[in-house]
Amino acid sequence: MSRHELVAAPPPRALRHPAEMPFFVFMVVLNIVIVAAIVRAAYDVPFLPEQLQDSGVADAIRGALIGLLLFIPGLIVVRETQRAATRGTAVQLSQRQYPDLYRTAEAFATALGLRRRPDLYLANGNGTLNAFAAQATGHDYVVISNELFANLQDGNREGLRFILGHELGHIRLHHVALWYQISVAYSELIPILGPTLSRLREYSCDRHGAHLSPDGATGLVLLASGRYTETDVDVAQLLKQGTELRGFWVGLAQLPRSHPFTVRRLERLFVLGLLRAGAPSRDPAPTRRG
Repeated sequence: MSRHELVAAPPPRALRHPAEMPFFVFMVVLNIVIVAAIVRAAYDVPFLPEQLQDSGVADAIRGALIGLLLFIPGLIVVRETQRAATRGTAVQLSQRQYPDLYRTAEAFATALGLRRRPDLYLANGNGTLNAFAAQATGHDYVVISNELFANLQDGNREGLRFILGHELGHIRLHHVALWYQISVAYSELIPILGPTLSRLREYSCDRHGAHLSPDGATGLVLLASGRYTETDVDVAQLLKQGTELRGFWVGLAQLPRSHPFTVRRLERLFVLGLLRAGAPSRDPAPTRRG
């Protein structure tokens, strides 16, 4: 079998991080509690004494609380305008526009069983190494910054395939769906809790990227080392660094971050057997731990 030959992806739960769905359910319940609390507080303003319940102060507070509920329609506006801006400022890939990457995206969408083909855009990242998946009415799409593309397109296609597979994982797991974003719209704003859910999503999508491109470790190495150095990094040494990334201060530093530490993401994919080294390394990869 060619290393570019695709097989059907396992069921979503097989590639999803095992802690993601339980934590998501917790965040949905918390989100419902928050919305109910906002509605209740707007009606009664419980923290004001009774003599102020019919005052201008109470009316102002009620208005502010009702304004919080406008976050949902605001989210819809952001989703639609983001796609409009992307269409107006980025290059859409097609059979004539970067056809190799376009065909890869088509093949990945088929392998993942996506019900509709995502649009793919190449954008000016202004120096930022970034890619993201998003959705608007009737459209899923992925945006890849040209900084990632320029580094990986010719020198390391597998790294770019990993990144593309990761972003399509967000679509497959419905992370960009409107219902998903509404269901955690308020709870996800809570410090520590919101970033924790985000990190679990990233772990899940890393597994999709590795499933579709098991030789794509450089897609993550690039995020750790920066441009022009990713193919020179000794992956085995970086994995060893990941195994040593433990302790209280590491955990504390991770709490507010929306993405896991890059070397930890890489190490976990190797431990799971989803990534393999693209070239012989000077040191052995870490062994599976019980």
